[in-house]
Amino acid sequence: MAGLSRRSNRLPTCLFTLATMAETVQDVSEADKRHLVELVKELRRSNAVLRAETDMYERYISRLDPRDLVPQPLSDSLGAAAASQLEIGGGRGRKMKTRTMALEQLQRLTLEQKCDVAQRELDETKEDLEKLKESSERVLNNYKATLEEADIRLVEVKKASYEFDRDVAKVLREKRGVMMGAEKVIRYFDDRMRAKDTLVEKLRLKNAALHVQKRKLQLQLRQKEEMGEALHEVDFQQLKIENSQYLERIDERNQDLLRLKLLAGNTLQVLNSYKKKLQSMTCESKLLSSDITSRKEMLVKIEEETLQAEEERAKAETLNRKLRGQLADFRVPHVLQYITAKASHSQLEQSVRAWERKVEISEMALKTHTKTWNKLKEAAGAGPVTAR
Repeated sequence: MAGLSRRSNRLPTCLFTLATMAETVQDVSEADKRHLVELVKELRRSNAVLRAETDMYERYISRLDPRDLVPQPLSDSLGAAAASQLEIGGGRGRKMKTRTMALEQLQRLTLEQKCDVAQRELDETKEDLEKLKESSERVLNNYKATLEEADIRLVEVKKASYEFDRDVAKVLREKRGVMMGAEKVIRYFDDRMRAKDTLVEKLRLKNAALHVQKRKLQLQLRQKEEMGEALHEVDFQQLKIENSQYLERIDERNQDLLRLKLLAGNTLQVLNSYKKKLQSMTCESKLLSSDITSRKEMLVKIEEETLQAEEERAKAETLNRKLRGQLADFRVPHVLQYITAKASHSQLEQSVRAWERKVEISEMALKTHTKTWNKLKEAAGAGPVTAR
């Protein structure tokens, strides 16, 4: 505990050192300034550590019994050591200094004591966290029970509203009868009240049965007490332990149930996603099947066209071979024969054109004579004559 006071006394010294350095910072160089900045940062870090340690010691002291804080008398050996140091010092100033150093050595905390304090604070913090967790879980369970009850009430209200709308409101909207509607509403509420009375009677009978069972159990307990078989404090403690164990098991089962519900929800989401994928793959499969069918039909057509092209190619090859044979057997005529044939061909073409011209002239003369003849026949009263 003295280490706490010594560390708290060290803070003003550090502040005084910082003030002194702030006054002399203008007279130093840049390197010294950087060194001083690093020193200030280090002092701030050490002060933060000391502050955290002081807070821990204060929390530890606040949990202690005030009677444990009374300082114990010094042992004989320590008093003798201090007296010998006072005799050797020789002087009032040295005596006070030696006494202060001895007291500081006696009041400092060892490393084991510091670790013990830190471990106790850690254990206390864990216990506080556990208590807070338990209280939070109780509050959460209460809220969950309240929500479940509210959900049940909401379902009941919705069911009653649906039944009222189905049995009364819908009929009133359809028939539009005021007297009949009022009688319908009164009859509906009478039926609901009779149903509630029946439920109350059932619950009353159940409560009476539970009271009878309770009296029987009390009678059995009283008989066991009279026979010397009464439960002792140890039995109650054992029952409490078993009850706590069963509660822990129930909590574990609830956690498992919640985990399984979450797993079922995730599985349902995955199943829905797989169903969507299956639907999309089914549609894609149908499209691919129709595409495959069309491609097969196209392939059959292409094969038929290929067979037809092969037949045409065979015919063309046959014709090509025939033409190549004719080309191989062809003999070029003599030049004089070619000139003679060409001259005769020209003369024949000229005679053909002349004869064609003569035929045209003859046809025109025939038409003229036919028209004249027809006019003469018409004038004579005979029918027209057609030209052949």
